[in-house]
Amino acid sequence: MFNHFLSGLELDQKGALKLLKLAQHIKANPADFNQALAGKSVVTLFEKPSLRTRLSFDIGINKLGGHAVYLDSQNGAMGARESVKDFALNIASWADGIVARVNQHQTLATLAEFSSVPVVNSLCDLYHPCQALADFLTLQEVYGDVSQLKLAYLGEGNNVTHSLMLLAATLGTDFVAVCPKGSSPDSQILKQAEQIAAMNGASVMVSDRVEAAVGANVVYADTWVSMGDDTPLEQVKEKYMPYQLNAALLEKTGADTVLHCQPAHREFEITSEVMDGPASKIIQQAENRMHAQNALLVTLLNPNFV
Repeated sequence: MFNHFLSGLELDQKGALKLLKLAQHIKANPADFNQALAGKSVVTLFEKPSLRTRLSFDIGINKLGGHAVYLDSQNGAMGARESVKDFALNIASWADGIVARVNQHQTLATLAEFSSVPVVNSLCDLYHPCQALADFLTLQEVYGDVSQLKLAYLGEGNNVTHSLMLLAATLGTDFVAVCPKGSSPDSQILKQAEQIAAMNGASVMVSDRVEAAVGANVVYADTWVSMGDDTPLEQVKEKYMPYQLNAALLEKTGADTVLHCQPAHREFEITSEVMDGPASKIIQQAENRMHAQNALLVTLLNPNFV
């Protein structure tokens, strides 16, 4: 059993499958879980803007009978007005859990070090593990056994790529990140993913050639410019346009499912034709953020309920 969920590496294959099974059960039988977090309060800390993460946690905690307390950074960046250590010590004296969307992974590590209650990573510079759980919950709904799939991510190698790659490796899904030169995933995280994939009969690959995505069942995109980067999309359009999810790419790869973690910039990393088309599972994927996170929260905050 793990106490915090900071990178997604806390889950081995058995643990990940168990969590996803619980998510499916919560989604199908919400009334059975409407008191799972009764009497519990969860503080949701946000250093970054959010739509899906904030609402899916807030509404999800409410559906489990718990109380979400939103805390933004209007009081100053975490660690500036008071130390991250003191944030953790104080919040843990009142709350039953902390969900944090932060700029630096080190902030999460410090929160977890000094918090006596579970800390959940809802996005940092290195990982977005709750997103990956929702992605694979969606793929289970579409395909069943995800170990038979090939998943291709196209675009910038970033926190979403890292978490997707690690969970694919854990669940035995073949994964390829197709990124322009100079925009590949972190080499250390790639190495970890390769080692995990080898244990689970899967492959992990990085390429700058779109041809590497041929044969993928699933193609996945994220914005070309990560949150917090003020570079206009027009400036990077030439670099990333060859990796756009469009009808021609679907035909070339043979993929029959399209995912995007959103926010999406239509006609940049994905066309409206594809985003609104029959292969798109993007809204189902967004909904599943709540169900996957609820399974995680129940597991961490009330494991005896299951």
